[in-house]
Amino acid sequence: MPTANQIKSLLQSHTNGDDERFYAVALQVAADEARRGHQKLAEELRELVKSSRRKLDDPSQKGNVISFSAPVGEAADILEPVSTHGKVSDLVLAKSLEERIRRIVHEQKNLSKIKENNLRPRQKLLFTGPPGCGKTATASALAAELGLPLFVVRLDSLLSRYLGESLAKLRLVFEAAETTRAVYLFDEFDSIGFTRETPNDVGEMRRVLNAFLVFIERLRGNSIVIAATNYGERLDKALFRRFDDLVEFGLPASAQTREIIKRLLRNVDKERLSWNRIEQAAQDLSYAEITRACEEAIKEVVIHDRQKVTNEALVAALTERRIYLNH
Repeated sequence: MPTANQIKSLLQSHTNGDDERFYAVALQVAADEARRGHQKLAEELRELVKSSRRKLDDPSQKGNVISFSAPVGEAADILEPVSTHGKVSDLVLAKSLEERIRRIVHEQKNLSKIKENNLRPRQKLLFTGPPGCGKTATASALAAELGLPLFVVRLDSLLSRYLGESLAKLRLVFEAAETTRAVYLFDEFDSIGFTRETPNDVGEMRRVLNAFLVFIERLRGNSIVIAATNYGERLDKALFRRFDDLVEFGLPASAQTREIIKRLLRNVDKERLSWNRIEQAAQDLSYAEITRACEEAIKEVVIHDRQKVTNEALVAALTERRIYLNH
């Protein structure tokens, strides 16, 4: 027979509309029964789970399924829904970084197997790296790959807009994360996560940080929580152990620079590109800045009725972005 904790988990996951958690607990019960020698009952439970999953995945049954895809109440005012697009394969990342992101996706797609063995998937992630290097795009791709909504919480806005109420608002966000499976991106995490030695520490920020760490430690739902910062070096290193994975993004290397430019100019007539000159001009630029430069070069073709994107136009656009950033 299921334990009291298993019964509570079944009821809670059913109430929250957390199908994966419900199935995982049901399979745990089946495994316990099998260990007790109740093979027939265990097999019946497994078959019931399989049958229920098939019905849930059947498009003709979708109208009978209640959607829990968006938080309601006060949480909806704090969480900014962001449309997702693309998948991990659409990202231009270093191979080692792409493998780490795919590992997260693979674990999330196998929640039931992982939880059946009383294990937890990677779901609490810390993204660090310079602006424009793919942190938000990766969060979006993760959500799209898993078929989940993406909600953004801008921590600096939370502090300024709800001064004195920040803790209560943060609690609402994590309550939503427990009941509504989604990807929750805490942007500008450095606004609360500075090192303890940071001068002019603000008490409100310290309280919010401590609360964030408590909430993320207690997270038991199936949501993915991502804290993103452009200034990982400023974070208190003690924070890192609270996350399942630290994912460090960097400026594109030559291979990534070539790949992103090829993709951006894929459907555009262009000269044969001189990669040495282009890579030199793109040095130290982020993915976002390279994208802007390519768009500028394409606009030049459109505005001036030219036939092709030239090397000169692309190098000039990349150089202009570097000059702009250095000012």
